[in-house]
Amino acid sequence: MSIGDKAKDVIQKAAGHAEEFVGKKTDDDELKHQGQKDQAMGEARKKTEDVKDNLK
Repeated sequence: MSIGDKAKDVIQKAAGHAEEFVGKKTDDDELKHQGQKDQAMGEARKKTEDVKDNLK
């Protein structure tokens, strides 16, 4: 996994966490769920890249 890919994953997870936090504080369920989705996508991408790295 390149450093750029790792950075994208971390940024996506951090942005998702921020969206979820703001969604909770403003009672915006759509924003909260979008944040949770972004976090899950970032984690899934990280796991996929980890598997690829382990196969090399």
